[in-house]
Amino acid sequence: MFRCSDKTLGKNWSPILEIREGHTLIKEGPYKGIRHPMYTQIWIWVIAQFLITSNWTVGLSGFIPWSILYFIRVPREEKMMYEEFGEEYLKYMEQTGRVVPKLL
Repeated sequence: MFRCSDKTLGKNWSPILEIREGHTLIKEGPYKGIRHPMYTQIWIWVIAQFLITSNWTVGLSGFIPWSILYFIRVPREEKMMYEEFGEEYLKYMEQTGRVVPKLL
């Protein structure tokens, strides 16, 4: 999923929060149903690590830092996208889930 997600973003992808020149709102491929498929994949990784390890320290060593990063970064990222794309992004938010697809 990650490779597909960053490939779909193309020139819009950045490891830091920024709007690039010519930035577009991607709503296709893995972004059709969820706004943050890369984050979905990381959640799957850290939850799987927690579940398969027999060591709680190891299990939590990925889960806790990722949780902190996620809950700090995502609101900032969505604010930035709203400021850039306005009503189009609000409509996109209504139609999609953050990391899992909306059921209805």
